[in-house]
Amino acid sequence: MKHYGIIEWVDFARGVSPMGSRPAMEAHLAGGCPSCRQLTEFCAKLASVCRGAVLQPVPEGALRQARALFPTRPAVAAKRSFRVPFELIYDSLLVPSPAGLRSSWQVGWQALYRAGDCSVDLRVEPELHSSRAALVGQISSHVAPETEMSDLAVCLKSGKMVVAETRSNKYGEFQMEYEQQKRLKLCVFLEDGGKTIEVPVKRLSTDTGVRDGRTGATRAGGKGLG
Repeated sequence: MKHYGIIEWVDFARGVSPMGSRPAMEAHLAGGCPSCRQLTEFCAKLASVCRGAVLQPVPEGALRQARALFPTRPAVAAKRSFRVPFELIYDSLLVPSPAGLRSSWQVGWQALYRAGDCSVDLRVEPELHSSRAALVGQISSHVAPETEMSDLAVCLKSGKMVVAETRSNKYGEFQMEYEQQKRLKLCVFLEDGGKTIEVPVKRLSTDTGVRDGRTGATRAGGKGLG
């Protein structure tokens, strides 16, 4: 007696079995094979659930995560992108230590950039004793704060190589985890890629170091900034 595999029974449940094989499969079931009967019932239920799921709306959060994992790249002609000049407004590593303190603990890094009408707020938190780090950021308009900065493509590059990528939510927020590397820069694509904001991202020590208030270097065997 020939038995059929799950792939064949899935096609059978969906009604897409190859021409000529369905009568033989129906005859096999009529012969009383218990294992194939059980597999057929499972595939029929699975097909029914999948057909019902197609009719359900997909949550926006799930769509955003899927776009971040599998970013779409429309097949359109490439257009010239204008890189918006930026200005560093705040860098937590450049803030002097309070009076009387020779050093202070500085594990993460926070920065604020201005580029055209937009502000890019970044924070990097390195994982202790690891080469990985987490980046959390937000892009907003300081000219028109009510402007929605949702679904913007955001990526982190080391040279020309994309290290991580995601998309912003309706508040302009985004986050990603990555392996720390040299020459990191964050790219935010505005107006469907017509404008690009590119700002540098610090590479932090992978150990818990103490930051010297005068030089910004790390102690305790840390790798320092890159």
